[in-house]
Amino acid sequence: MDERTQLILMLAPVALLQLGLMAFALVDLAKRERTKGPKWVWALAVVLLGFVGPIVYLLAGRED
Repeated sequence: MDERTQLILMLAPVALLQLGLMAFALVDLAKRERTKGPKWVWALAVVLLGFVGPIVYLLAGRED
């Protein structure tokens, strides 16, 4: 196995985790009536900030 294949195999779980976290946060955001701040700002944060955006939204952006 060459180095490129090894790198892809090591990064695939991280990429899948990132996509799953982003999808979960976006679905939650779409279903929620109220958030702490505008929904479009949270959507941008979730999509553009990698792991940080979805985590910050899930911890601080949702209203109970």
